[in-house]
Amino acid sequence: MQIAVIGAGACSDEEREAAYTVGKILAENKAVLVCGGLGGVMEAACRGAQDHGGTTVGILPDTGNGNAFLDLMIRTGMGHARNVIVVQSADAVIAVGGKEGTLSEIAHALKMGRPVFTFRSWDIKGVVSCPTAEAAAIRALTAAGGKGIIEPGWEPADR
Repeated sequence: MQIAVIGAGACSDEEREAAYTVGKILAENKAVLVCGGLGGVMEAACRGAQDHGGTTVGILPDTGNGNAFLDLMIRTGMGHARNVIVVQSADAVIAVGGKEGTLSEIAHALKMGRPVFTFRSWDIKGVVSCPTAEAAAIRALTAAGGKGIIEPGWEPADR
């Protein structure tokens, strides 16, 4: 599974924490995290994924190296046009907060038929607003075809 995490390059502490949580849950469920590869929400989600053994892919707008928590960097030189590639590469999309760039990614995702789940992001017809970052991650994993999803706080019975 490949799940896109989208959000602003500059974000609040709450959005940073939520994005980290999303990245953690995606990693725990063996999903590849795809993002725009820059700072803010994207960096926090990548850090959460890497801290928990996940794989991260940054679809970069330029020819730079992106954030420090990327496993793979795709340097497009396309600017904001790379937003299409971010959501096209995903089986489902999670938006955490966000500004106009996030709005464009949501619009592209909806046009492509990708399921979009949000936490404190744009309220748009066709988007599923979730009460927590955890809920957004679990809903996206489920929509992407995840089976046997590991919920946050789950511990095996034999521990």
